[in-house]
Amino acid sequence: MASTVEAREARQPWILLSPALTAILLLLVIPVCFIVVYSFWLRTATGAEQVGFYLDNWKEALTDRFYIDILFGTLRIAAITTLLCALLGYPAAYFIARSRTRYKTLLLLMLVLPFWISYIIRTMSWINILGVSGAFNTALMSLGIISEPIQMLYNEATVILGLVHFLLPFMVLNVYVSLDGIDESLESAARSLGCTQWKAFLEVTLPLSVPGLAAGSLLCFVLGAGTYITPMVLGGPRDAMFANLVFEAIIVQLNWPLGSALSLVLLLVLGTLVAVYNRFIGMGQIAKSFS
Repeated sequence: MASTVEAREARQPWILLSPALTAILLLLVIPVCFIVVYSFWLRTATGAEQVGFYLDNWKEALTDRFYIDILFGTLRIAAITTLLCALLGYPAAYFIARSRTRYKTLLLLMLVLPFWISYIIRTMSWINILGVSGAFNTALMSLGIISEPIQMLYNEATVILGLVHFLLPFMVLNVYVSLDGIDESLESAARSLGCTQWKAFLEVTLPLSVPGLAAGSLLCFVLGAGTYITPMVLGGPRDAMFANLVFEAIIVQLNWPLGSALSLVLLLVLGTLVAVYNRFIGMGQIAKSFS
């Protein structure tokens, strides 16, 4: 009887997890397996797909200098975006976490408000702001600062700007959760022992908030490296990111085998980054920010 009860208790967690595991299996694991299989097929000159086990797509994706340069360019843009999000997001998160105002709830609402608006709409709004006939050029011309519109769109700087606009809430939210969990009496204790307010921040608050900063950085980097909407809308022909190559291969060229290989290359690179993060910090901090 006791063994039956123990067996039932051992099965309960799996029974509770079964809906989530089923969804992951059907929506993630099985599609990825199909992509892996597709990556070893070939697209013939007639447009048909030749079933088999060929390494041509992987060889092209891993050795062609064109793909390698865009991959490193994508990682560089994602790193710059992550750094800017950290520099801009940490002060904002610190202000919200340490705020004594009664409008703190409103500040948090404003933080999550961008998630209520479509990512594509938020990205395309920069065209109305920075375009030749956009609000910024119109304001400068009306003030007499410039005589003709300035071309500010379709370059790498605009792509980074759009990515920062998209990813900054993720950084602020993660850092805020980390800061909000720090006992403020620790800073007071450090100041009572002779630390200045700035030194107390550097010695106490900043180290304790590193997990939140790292979690926000991971989210910003992975989401930034995997996006294709922002460079497609705000970038020029030379500002394509690796996800744009996947989109081009699958949607435009209908070359599913090559597109599958390219998508798996990006997945392996970003998956390695996530594995390194999980090894040294752990994924729990990311879960806390959305709980």
